[in-house]
Amino acid sequence: MIVKICGIQSVEAGKEAVEAGADMIGFVFADSRRRVSPELAASISRELPAKVKTVGVFVNEPIESLRDIAETAGLDYIQLHGDETPAYVKSISKPVIKAFSIASEGDLKQLEAYSCDYYLLDSPAEAYRGGNGTTFDWSLASSNSVPREKLFLAGGLHAGNVQRAIQEVRPGGVDVSSGVETDRQKDPVKIQQFITATKKGK
Repeated sequence: MIVKICGIQSVEAGKEAVEAGADMIGFVFADSRRRVSPELAASISRELPAKVKTVGVFVNEPIESLRDIAETAGLDYIQLHGDETPAYVKSISKPVIKAFSIASEGDLKQLEAYSCDYYLLDSPAEAYRGGNGTTFDWSLASSNSVPREKLFLAGGLHAGNVQRAIQEVRPGGVDVSSGVETDRQKDPVKIQQFITATKKGK
């Protein structure tokens, strides 16, 4: 079970996530209160072990800008939360995680058009694309034909519900941001509790 802690904004938070057992950490480069500069992301990454993969979160970013940011930040993965087309995804040389907002079973049909490394199922967009701290109906994912190991589950996850989510959806990974925060800051205790619960529920 891959665990991704998203919205990292400091070396301290990155190290806390890694020490707790995170496999991936995410940097937000889209409009968000968690947004960081490519330079800050790079400085955080340099303090982390190479085995922990870094992920950049983008929303409808012009492709040249995305490539520049990815190079500056030294990203391992690109996560797309916007209206990016299958052709856009194919033009990216790095591994891609494509996010999809799930409000009905029909939304899962979108996945069929995309060829990417992981498919992230998230709650419908609110103020921002992702990171809103709300769940969606996990039973909608039960009919999905995408291999489970290629699925990431996101949206409103926290230590109290992640085991149930894993049991219902059986994803290859989980992605959390607001669910491990206190007063809008990453909370090392909540990060540890979330990862412990996730590893139990796999």
